[in-house]
Amino acid sequence: MTILFDAVMLSFDEPLADRLHARLQRVLGVPVKRLHGVQGMRRAYRLAAEVVDAEQFLLADGDFVVATEFDLSAVEPLEEGVSMRVWRARNPLNGLIYGYGGLKLIRRSALREMGEAVDVLAALPGRAQFVGEIAGTTRIDQSPYHAWKAGFRECAMLSRGSEYGMGDAEAAERIAAWLASSEGSFVEFALAGAQEGVDFAHQAARVPAQFQKLNDPRWLFDRFTARHGDQAIAG
Repeated sequence: MTILFDAVMLSFDEPLADRLHARLQRVLGVPVKRLHGVQGMRRAYRLAAEVVDAEQFLLADGDFVVATEFDLSAVEPLEEGVSMRVWRARNPLNGLIYGYGGLKLIRRSALREMGEAVDVLAALPGRAQFVGEIAGTTRIDQSPYHAWKAGFRECAMLSRGSEYGMGDAEAAERIAAWLASSEGSFVEFALAGAQEGVDFAHQAARVPAQFQKLNDPRWLFDRFTARHGDQAIAG
């Protein structure tokens, strides 16, 4: 059969990224391009649009564990007006299953025309399609820092208000689930990050430009080490 889609993994500093990239290639049965260590999420996404050869391509994060039953041959192209499809992912720390960390099918042209948003892909032109199927697991619990960062960024953005149009009640339910995380590795760091993310959103509401720091890897790492560095090393 003819494969209609390219595939790309975006990784930055995830400890398991090499293994998960190999797994993604094995499950999909096609070569998966890799962009690693690109500074700035918006820049990384835009570069992804330049390394693919097809208009529509699969995009996975460096902590995404694709399910072995995911069938690339069953993936339908995006409909007219849809810029991105998102499959759900399991969160190993709190049991949530939603688009966070999920696999995406995305248009190269949409990435090239991407606007400005804190949740970067929310600024794509056109419509985002969220589907019910589960494509895998998001392994955010690879280190104390990665667990903290996941909780911090997601709960800060949920507290700020979803840029995908999620209602306040649903956002509150997801924040509550993050704040009740009880399983998986380094769960205490995810809990701390979630609470600090909520607090940050309340403080940054007075200075909206502060939210852009959620996409700055150096700022995030410095914030983590200032509050939890000694504990992470000791653990």
